Amino acid sequence: MSQSVKRAARIVDSIAEEPKTVVQLAEEFELHRSTMFRELQALEEVGYARRRKDGTYTLGFHLVSLAQSSLESVDLREVASAPLRRLHRVVGNTVHLAALMDDAIIYVDKVEDASGVRMYSRVGAPVRTHCSGVGKAILANLDDSQRDAVLATTDWAKYTENTITTREALDVELAAIAEQGWSVDDGEFEDFVNCVAVPIVTRAGVVGALSVTAIRMVEDLEQLKTRLPLMQQTAAQIARELG
Repeated sequence: MSQSVKRAARIVDSIAEEPKTVVQLAEEFELHRSTMFRELQALEEVGYARRRKDGTYTLGFHLVSLAQSSLESVDLREVASAPLRRLHRVVGNTVHLAALMDDAIIYVDKVEDASGVRMYSRVGAPVRTHCSGVGKAILANLDDSQRDAVLATTDWAKYTENTITTREALDVELAAIAEQGWSVDDGEFEDFVNCVAVPIVTRAGVVGALSVTAIRMVEDLEQLKTRLPLMQQTAAQIARELG
């Protein structure tokens, strides 16, 4: 992949996280402002970026449309939509659905906490596999070669004191997850957030995972674990409908 294409992709990732000005992006990518402005103009022309009234740049409507079309083609998202929302009506917390798509794990659906507390996750965004419940639930059900492929681009960043930062440590935890059938995020990306997750396994193998996430002060891990039987029932129902 050419350097210009890589940089354009990284710019899109950056403005997807939060809208940014030319100056902010130029500093982030260590480019002259005029160079960054030309990069953004090119992205605007193809509909991948757009300039807002306040001067910041965010994702373009064409890119959003492409992402939506891609998500709509994911059978898991369609099949899981109703069961996921029934689960949410009972638990109230934020419910995530992630799918294994080739060598990546992607958030494909999300139902926000009934209290209005918003989580960092974003539908269409890749899952941080080494520090997320859904990521670990899926990885634990992959063979070594599949796991290697998914983890190939992991940066092993340390976000909190609980973040796993080595493949060796992750493999130990994945072995335990495979045996017990569920995983947790114990404040591993944001120290005030925790979650429990279960895999969605069909006859063809693992296809995704769902999780229930809460602010630690509202519900800690022990409280979230009481949701596991219902979550496993939901995952099993989705797996049956997928065939």
